[in-house]
Amino acid sequence: PDLTTLGKIIGGGLPVGAYGGSKEIMSMVAPAGPMYQAGTLSGNPLAMTAGIKTLELLQKPGTYEELDRITKKLIGGLLAIAKEKGHAACGGNISAMFGMFFTAGSVQSYEDSKKSDLSKFSKYHRGMLERGIYLAPSQFEAGFTSLAHTDADIDKTLTAAREVMSEL
Repeated sequence: PDLTTLGKIIGGGLPVGAYGGSKEIMSMVAPAGPMYQAGTLSGNPLAMTAGIKTLELLQKPGTYEELDRITKKLIGGLLAIAKEKGHAACGGNISAMFGMFFTAGSVQSYEDSKKSDLSKFSKYHRGMLERGIYLAPSQFEAGFTSLAHTDADIDKTLTAAREVMSEL
């Protein structure tokens, strides 16, 4: 790519951004070049410290394997519960990012996703909120696990999901 942009992940979730590119492109930025770049949060010490700590945690052996394991446990559990309770659902994960749709078959495109049951997802989302589980409010948004999530957190989420899906 000509230019790479990064968001809050580099600040441990705090508001910060960064960009980088080839020497040719970056030489256009002041002080070497004519393009001025600044921001009110540029170099914010809190965000930079959080970003460094995040990178340290992510470099530990087994980190990504743990994120993948806990997310697979979550999405696998959600899909199993949906099936057990008679709801057509599909979903999956890529490392710590996951998603679920109330629909038969797989979702491979936006057209596929439009066939999903939005009303059911809305009721599911509301039921989870009522039980203290905060998920993305739309099945069109990805959810994320983190290194802060434990097996107990996932078990609590699955218990709530079982209750909610029993009521749908």
